[in-house]
Amino acid sequence: MIVQEREHDFILIKQHDHAQLSGRMVREWKQHFLLRSKLREEADWAAAQHDRAWIPLDDNPEWNEEEQKPYSFIDYPLKEKLAAYQRGITEVAEQSLYAGMLCSMHYQSFMSEDSEEPLMRQFVQEEKERQERLFALMEMDIPKDIYDLHFKRLQFSDDLSLYVCMNQPGVSKEEEVAWFRDGFRQHFDFAPNGMIADWVDDKQVSVDPFPFENPFDARIPYKLVTKEAIKQHGFTKAYEQAETDQRLVTFIAKDR
Repeated sequence: MIVQEREHDFILIKQHDHAQLSGRMVREWKQHFLLRSKLREEADWAAAQHDRAWIPLDDNPEWNEEEQKPYSFIDYPLKEKLAAYQRGITEVAEQSLYAGMLCSMHYQSFMSEDSEEPLMRQFVQEEKERQERLFALMEMDIPKDIYDLHFKRLQFSDDLSLYVCMNQPGVSKEEEVAWFRDGFRQHFDFAPNGMIADWVDDKQVSVDPFPFENPFDARIPYKLVTKEAIKQHGFTKAYEQAETDQRLVTFIAKDR
């Protein structure tokens, strides 16, 4: 769950809904940056499905008693989160070996094999072994530059979607979530210095350089759960009773 805390309420966005936005982004990718192919279709699908691990967790979100707020994808209990990651990767790989490998690499990249946390070290090792198995099962040779591009594109779409979902619409650059304030970590041939996003207003986000074929609209489902409702009914009931609304965002090129 993506959790935005405000003075009187929480904005809650399911991880799989955020991933659907990632999938929309890669489908809008400029054609001359990456021609369409069966392999690209699988890579696009991986971007849209990369957080399906969270579907059962976000269907039953939990309250962090210590922090007095809902658990987010950042602070969710590690053991349960890693187990969900592996279930999600398995589900993706059952439909596409290539997508499964990309998602495995994506989750593995969050952790270090030198971590002091044994669960993380075990996860990294098991995912490396999974990637070797999936690669052996694929009946094709994938050029490394294409493989790397698909992986970077998945990670960029994940980051840009998080940028939109974690920030308050229309926020100033100085008040953005620090993760992406200075731009995104991925570099591409058309963006050798990376890309940066800005909220133009409360409905438009500019991306520079612009990686998409055309400007496009996207809708992101969310629930607004008030702190008063949580106090009166408990978090689970307050969440269930909250209406689902949608955030409209338009992605545009930077006005020069």
